[in-house]
Amino acid sequence: MIVKTDSKMEQKREDIIEEFVKNGVFKIDGKQLYELNLYELMKEYTTEQQ
Repeated sequence: MIVKTDSKMEQKREDIIEEFVKNGVFKIDGKQLYELNLYELMKEYTTEQQ
């Protein structure tokens, strides 16, 4: 069985984007959420949580 390693990371990225959208955030630093990579999203997400 072949397991895709990026699928968990992609799922995490999608979960974070979904959380931002629930909170009414659609852009970060002038970029659409889907344009940002996982690192950038997590950075903003953890900053927002504090």
